[in-house]
Amino acid sequence: MSTLALTLLVGCSQEEDVLAQQRTRMVSYLTSVHNPRLVSEEELEAGSELPFYSVSGETVYRYINQDDYYNPDRQNQPEVLPDSRVTVTLTSYVFTFANITTIPDGGITPSNISRITMPYFSNDPAFEEYFSIAGLTPGVWSFEPLTLELPSADIIKGLRYALVGCRQGDRVEAYMTYNMAYGDKEYMYFIPRQTPVALFFTVDRVD
Repeated sequence: MSTLALTLLVGCSQEEDVLAQQRTRMVSYLTSVHNPRLVSEEELEAGSELPFYSVSGETVYRYINQDDYYNPDRQNQPEVLPDSRVTVTLTSYVFTFANITTIPDGGITPSNISRITMPYFSNDPAFEEYFSIAGLTPGVWSFEPLTLELPSADIIKGLRYALVGCRQGDRVEAYMTYNMAYGDKEYMYFIPRQTPVALFFTVDRVD
């Protein structure tokens, strides 16, 4: 076997090890640490209203807020299809297999700002206030609505998998292995290679 072929095989093996480890750790997080603790979709019994995660792609773990998912009116809301035009409020995090502290319902204050997990991107207007209180440079992000034409949108694969099947009004958490995010390359100098990510979003509108 040539040196090149051996190198490629070793590289593939290492990547599979990383993916397997990330998948195992994500399932462990979702079922034992996440609040609320989740069960897999396959474990749901008929008529159950337990909070659960579903899996799509290679691999995206999605949790639709249980209050939204089990809302009787949810079926009347438009569904995200592969060719939909979708407007979302999105916050993106490097995922460290630990709970992410989001902005509380009461908003950001000087006393709670240090406990909030800083994302690497958000168009949530609440984070504009974060920048102001924290004394950070304004204008780094745009807080305008983010509208995506799914067939042509320049987005990571994992977000596309996470969106399809959601409905307008859903609040969603999506946790994904690095191959569904930025792959095997460093991104924007602060997301290391083979980094899993978590995307928290609300489906504001579906056309």
